[in-house]
Amino acid sequence: MSNPVSIKRALVSVFYKDGLEPIIKKLHQLGVEFYSTGGTQQFIEDLGLPVTAVEDLTGYPSILGGRVKTLHPKVFGGILNRRGNNSDIAEIAEYEIPGIDLVIVDLYPFEATVASGAAEPDIIEKIDIGGISLIRAAAKNFNDVVIVSSKADYAPLLTLLEDKNGQTDIADRRLFAARAFNVTSHYDTAIFNYFNRDSSVDAFKISQGTSTPLRYGENPHQQAAFYGKLDDVFQQMNGKELSYNNLLDADAAMALIRDFEDTTFAIIKHNNACGVATRPTVKEAYLAALAADPVSAFGGILIANRKIDVATATEMNSLFFEILIAPEFELDALEILKGKKNRIILATDGFTMQPKQVRTLLNGLLVQDFDTFTETAADLKTVTTIAPTAQEVEDLLFANKLVKHTKSNAIILVKGGQLLASGTGQTSRVDALQQAIAKAAKFGFDLNGAVMASDAFFPFPDCVEIAKGAGIHAVIQPGGSIKDHESIDYCNNNGMAMVTTGHRHFKH
Repeated sequence: MSNPVSIKRALVSVFYKDGLEPIIKKLHQLGVEFYSTGGTQQFIEDLGLPVTAVEDLTGYPSILGGRVKTLHPKVFGGILNRRGNNSDIAEIAEYEIPGIDLVIVDLYPFEATVASGAAEPDIIEKIDIGGISLIRAAAKNFNDVVIVSSKADYAPLLTLLEDKNGQTDIADRRLFAARAFNVTSHYDTAIFNYFNRDSSVDAFKISQGTSTPLRYGENPHQQAAFYGKLDDVFQQMNGKELSYNNLLDADAAMALIRDFEDTTFAIIKHNNACGVATRPTVKEAYLAALAADPVSAFGGILIANRKIDVATATEMNSLFFEILIAPEFELDALEILKGKKNRIILATDGFTMQPKQVRTLLNGLLVQDFDTFTETAADLKTVTTIAPTAQEVEDLLFANKLVKHTKSNAIILVKGGQLLASGTGQTSRVDALQQAIAKAAKFGFDLNGAVMASDAFFPFPDCVEIAKGAGIHAVIQPGGSIKDHESIDYCNNNGMAMVTTGHRHFKH
């Protein structure tokens, strides 16, 4: 059943008034009576239209500095009364409560106030009481009442009023109710998370109010969407729509590049770096990164932490890649790169990371802090009689940044601020090392003088034995194995330097 309802009376009290005027005018044209408060009442009066103050309806003024305005039976009775219930009809008549068929109410900007860095008293005052109560009441009584709970619903409401001449059916009202409960649940989650910043309450709540449908998920037969605001992360300057896999790779690329301050270029494939280099210029960094694995770079994700200039754009334009991410682009460089219409170009100057990393698992969620720890020279403990040289320390720290962002088990080989090769996602650390050595040889790299990073400790000396045979001079690893001494002893006996960090960097 459609259960049509004609809108005769509307309660309107909103914080955001942009886009409200045509709705008010259309409702007036349809003969709808208005009840309102404060600034919204003044807004309607300034349009030259009649409006009844809520204070006149209730017989009570706004009190407690505006904290109590609409919390009254004459307001909530008008919203919550069931039009087909004889007892409700009798009580409404007895207490002279006018029925309210439409509620247009939004909420104080709590999240924006928190984000602004406001003092706590100002934040607390932005916890809406009356507004959220009105929204819940109208949404609960969707059988008889339309609820518009945010400015995002202004346009759909106006279309509905114009198309149906002030009437709504049950499907319309149910949809608006669903949107309203989405608004209130998101709002309450934001307030809870503000109060639970120290995690004193054993609960985890997350709410993302907007979504971007994706063409498909990891594979074409999987549906997918991104929940969040991509526009807050980057500006898309060219190319097709981002896919699920594009977003995973872009996230991996941005997490990696965040750990580098010097001019650095990275190439990502399936969430792992296949080329990274730090050089004086972006072009030099790009060429050194590409040299590490020009085969895997095909169809990869490229990222730099400096502006892309014409020289770099010209050099990379011949490579087929999915995405290029950088903080800025020279205009002429951008024109060169836009020559391929599907090539995705993203400009980003950073964004606020989510505080927690979340993964669905079994019948629940896994939640953890992000691995944001990045070692410095002060964190390195030399455990061998031979200490690494200054250049080796630079390379060890470079390699350790990369191994942190590489799927376990992971081994990274570096020399001169350049990734030479990596062993990624292997079930054996020895296999990861052998994979890296073979890859370095494939692309013609001399490993003599290179350094090695491992994401976890060495339970046996086999890896340092293999590394020595390949020409590697220095090793960085977390340490912590009960057999650490075996690897350390081998290094001491074979002229290798080893440092430990005390921090493991597994990535699964």
